[in-house]
Amino acid sequence: MMRLGLLIPSSNVVLEPLAAQRTDYQVHVTRLGVWDVKLDAASRAQFAMDTQVAAAKLLQDAKVDGIVWGGTSASWLGMVHDETFVHRVEAETGIPTTTCVLEINHQLNTLGAKRIGLVTPYTDDVAQQINRNYETLGFEIAAWRADGGDVSNDFAKISEGVIEAMVREVAEQGVDAIVIMCTNLAGARLAERLTSNLAIPVIDSAQATLSLRRSFGRQSI
Repeated sequence: MMRLGLLIPSSNVVLEPLAAQRTDYQVHVTRLGVWDVKLDAASRAQFAMDTQVAAAKLLQDAKVDGIVWGGTSASWLGMVHDETFVHRVEAETGIPTTTCVLEINHQLNTLGAKRIGLVTPYTDDVAQQINRNYETLGFEIAAWRADGGDVSNDFAKISEGVIEAMVREVAEQGVDAIVIMCTNLAGARLAERLTSNLAIPVIDSAQATLSLRRSFGRQSI
């Protein structure tokens, strides 16, 4: 059975239970210290490239077949962050690597979605930075909702009812697709149901991390 190496934020409690449900591959987890999501220097330092790469490289000891970064940090730090991460990890380990955000972008492009909606647990300033980054990729942000939090572990406490309400509000704006942007939001089960009910693709970040539909560098996993 294929072995997937999963790097997750240390405060994340959603991804591992979701990964444990997989029967098509075996998941091995390591963590990167992440406590909050803000735009200040201290918060950004949690994702220092050398530190993040070092955490990912621990997974090579488990002889994994691929590595995935299961955090959405590039959505506010900028896509070049994940692109650099992938290049570094592949160059230093020889293991095909991708990230949650790169997979989300792949899915949006595959859908041909241009007018999108974003649902996040973050503060408005972080959410607006995410909007700007997606606009630079050529997407129109038709609607967005942010729950207003900045403590990473608290995101998992947001109820499905709150998440669903935000998704439904965004859907009213006639979007091509909706992204639940945070892997510590319990949105996977909702995404499947709302995709059907709303007739709009709803991409959940945690689910996207584990989907493995994107090519990992030079080969597929």
